[in-house]
Amino acid sequence: KWIHCFDKVTAVIFVAAINEYDQVLYEDSQTNRVDEAIKLFDEICNSSWFRKTSMILFLNKSDLFEEKLFHTPLRVDGVRHEAFQGPFAGDEGVDREDAIVAAREYMIWLFNEKKKDADKEVYAHVTCATDTNNVQVVFSACKDIILRRNLVSSGFMD
Repeated sequence: KWIHCFDKVTAVIFVAAINEYDQVLYEDSQTNRVDEAIKLFDEICNSSWFRKTSMILFLNKSDLFEEKLFHTPLRVDGVRHEAFQGPFAGDEGVDREDAIVAAREYMIWLFNEKKKDADKEVYAHVTCATDTNNVQVVFSACKDIILRRNLVSSGFMD
């Protein structure tokens, strides 16, 4: 009954904790936390109320995510994230940074694949809220997105 209040919103900021890929909801011991975040993102991103609204996706807690990858596998066959193809953190001969980049890109893909409109703008940022430099860069990018969209909608820019 309150969703109409968001009509003509320039952007929606959606935050998900990517380090929770191996955890379940507190209130539901069967539902994976990242799966729940993706489901909610799907509903919001594809809502008729936000048809022309840019989505700014913060995949947060990257520091915890990166460390966890090396002791808790992202992919567990029959349990979670079977589409992840690696390289897998912790495998012999795998470069640490390559494994982290692959896992980050996979997490971005999980959210982006829910977008039903090819023209819908989703700006994904992998963030660490405690890293002030990272937060500043991300907020500057978001400010640019919002400013650009306002300039286009008011006819000052193509």
